Amino acid sequence: MKQEQPSSNESWTDYDQIELRNIHPREWHNPQPAQIYNLVVIGGGPAGFLTALRAVQRGAKVALVERDLLGGVCFNDGCIPSKSMIRPARLYAEMRNAENFGAQVPSEIRVDFAYVMERMRRIRARVSRRVSADRLRAAGIDVFFGQGRFAGADAIEVDGKRLHFKRALIASGARPKLPKIPGIAEAGYLTNEGLFDTTECPRRLLVIGGGPLGCELAQAFCRLGSQVSIVQNDPMFLGNEERDAAQILSDAMARDGIGIHLNTDTVRVRKEGNEKIADLVSDDYKFTIAADEILVGIGSTANVSGMNLEAVGVDYNKEDGIATNDYLQTSNPRIYAAGDVCSEHKFPHIETAAADIVVNNALLHGRDKLSSLAIPWCTYTDPEIAHVGLYVKEARAKGIPVKTFTVMMHDVDRAITDGEDEGFVKIHVKEGTDKIIGATVAASHAGEMISEISLAMCAGIGLGALAKVNHPYPTQGQAIKMAADAYLATRHSSPVRQWLQKQWMSH
Repeated sequence: MKQEQPSSNESWTDYDQIELRNIHPREWHNPQPAQIYNLVVIGGGPAGFLTALRAVQRGAKVALVERDLLGGVCFNDGCIPSKSMIRPARLYAEMRNAENFGAQVPSEIRVDFAYVMERMRRIRARVSRRVSADRLRAAGIDVFFGQGRFAGADAIEVDGKRLHFKRALIASGARPKLPKIPGIAEAGYLTNEGLFDTTECPRRLLVIGGGPLGCELAQAFCRLGSQVSIVQNDPMFLGNEERDAAQILSDAMARDGIGIHLNTDTVRVRKEGNEKIADLVSDDYKFTIAADEILVGIGSTANVSGMNLEAVGVDYNKEDGIATNDYLQTSNPRIYAAGDVCSEHKFPHIETAAADIVVNNALLHGRDKLSSLAIPWCTYTDPEIAHVGLYVKEARAKGIPVKTFTVMMHDVDRAITDGEDEGFVKIHVKEGTDKIIGATVAASHAGEMISEISLAMCAGIGLGALAKVNHPYPTQGQAIKMAADAYLATRHSSPVRQWLQKQWMSH
């Protein structure tokens, strides 16, 4: 069994120092540039360092330029620290619901928030080895720390050095979007960039924004002991998701005790003593919420400043970031962009796919398209909400007729035995065929389940073929086979069924 408890001589500072030694060593000296690089990458987040690694594995001479910390938002202020908090938060929720499984609820459930955050830092330090400067250097990549700036058609300047390139990739990422709410800057607020440095769980937390970040952290902090309210100016959470999936999530968060305020605008924030008071408006109803901390998760803004993009003819705007075509080329065909600086969907696994596209197209004369990929994503609430491909409204907008096969998790044996029978699997096919064009899964393990459907879409496997896939019994993934069986049942009706009956009757 792996040891989780920290040794007695380790502290938060130790974990921070370990992490910094990996992602921005103090003693680091930028190397002397090569005469020319096949590829220079600006940005050391997932898109940047994966592209650099895959390019050098194919024999390219590569340089990577990072302004601050390797690993980007995902490793430092996003996926890794948030999921490290979600796991203990779910454990505390299970302890409080122990009676549902015949166990006695502990007489005192004491949340050790300091340890939760210490564990998060330890995990972050451990994972940082995968994106370390030493690892990149050992792979043959020249790593430069500093602000990268285009200095001509084929050169990037960093720390007084000029890196000449044949191709370049901009993967500079994004940062939290700042709220335009009167008084909030003066009152003070948190974003994901500062949240994971907190040492005490706020007694009352107001979350502004009902996207993936807001929903995940609202639920986690509630389960870790905060009195949480979440405000969303749209009529539902996760605005792009299936409406019934968003409703399932809303119901689950309400059961956790989160105060939910949809269709609500935050019009002003002020500070009164140690309290932060938010003035809210929902239709014509005005009310206030008092909080000790405010967390804002209203989206992100692409990092496009400071790189002198105008000098190399790279089109961008501050809202959407850098403009790219389907091959991830910018308006300058020698310069590519990938990741949060240009992507509508800001997920690290999309950056992984983008890395392959950039290497193939920029270095190997490929013509790979981002639009040809079936890329899933997941919001890691409880239950999780996962999706891949087209939504029904998108398919209809493209003129694609859709047939949907739905299995409710309360009909799945393993979900029933686990006490996790809330949610569904929806698989959309092009009507008249078994071609899968999209799917949504709302379930406790949706992030794991969606991968089977993604594989089928990527491999061109139809829903009918999934009916032939045997799953171990009982598993929650059985819901996918049940949806496939439902598709086959439609194939065995009407003319086909009548023909079979005639054949049987004739013998």
